[in-house]
Amino acid sequence: MINLKRVAQEIKTIGLYDLVYQDAQKILQKKQIETDEIETALLLHPEILNAYKQTNLEYNISNIHLKDIDLSSLEPTCRGEAQKINANLAKLREIEKYTLDFEQSSILVIIMSIEFFVLFSVQYFIVLLNLKAWQWEIYGLFALSVLGAWLYAKKERAKFELNSKRYETLYMQTLEMIETLEKQGYIQKKNLFIEQSGNEHI
Repeated sequence: MINLKRVAQEIKTIGLYDLVYQDAQKILQKKQIETDEIETALLLHPEILNAYKQTNLEYNISNIHLKDIDLSSLEPTCRGEAQKINANLAKLREIEKYTLDFEQSSILVIIMSIEFFVLFSVQYFIVLLNLKAWQWEIYGLFALSVLGAWLYAKKERAKFELNSKRYETLYMQTLEMIETLEKQGYIQKKNLFIEQSGNEHI
């Protein structure tokens, strides 16, 4: 469901993917590489495509380069299947963020930032406000906040793992459904590709 021509063009021309482009340069051992060379490298070196996908997920950009099927142009006999595909594509876009490594997710960054702020506040209350008599109670509250953050992070990690598995299963099912409709002559997958992104890179 990813358009390799679009991927190669974006890696070549969009600054967001500079690090991916540099990876491709190292792999191909060339300073200047063209889009067709990048496209070939994407097939031979999956790590380049994975880096592209990871970058997109970090910036909340979808790796699903397919638009919904236009139901009005289809025969009634296959509209139900096409509707299911469109619903699946919407669900995939919704849960795609969970395929990002949890350690690199914004949720973990937010949790750690909050805990750092809480620790700073603890030091502030004890030292600057001269509350040494209450320091053990304050540290106790901090320990509770750490425990709460750990439990929340554990819950979110489990959610990531569950939705990542759901994504993989639904992705393969949807791909099979699209291929079936294509074999039956109702659609052409190449016509569903979104050739270029909107304004999300700007």
